[in-house]
Amino acid sequence: MSTFEHLALMKNINSELGPFRKSQSSAMQGFAQLATAAMAPGAIDAKTKELIALAIGVSTHCSGCIAFHTKALVKLGCTAAELEETLAVAVYMGGGPSLMYAAEALKAFEVQSEASNTA
Repeated sequence: MSTFEHLALMKNINSELGPFRKSQSSAMQGFAQLATAAMAPGAIDAKTKELIALAIGVSTHCSGCIAFHTKALVKLGCTAAELEETLAVAVYMGGGPSLMYAAEALKAFEVQSEASNTA
């Protein structure tokens, strides 16, 4: 079972990056524009793009990526089956270390789903 507190992790990341966003506003605006353009629905829908982003986060062992992308997936109506299939591909491509982060992603999705249901 994952020991990460994904809601707190997202809050901490946002808080810690606050000064950086101010001091490097042009770069951060560029990053935000890149994210908006990359994640906009097109030939691939937004949910599929978020699933891809989550798989990359799992395979690169990024807890923050897992937290933010599972939150987006919950908002987009991702099902547990869609999440699990995506994680299976991430584990296939990333091996044992990705399996450890897949467990984290499953827990993050559960926590984000519960938080969404109580909001």
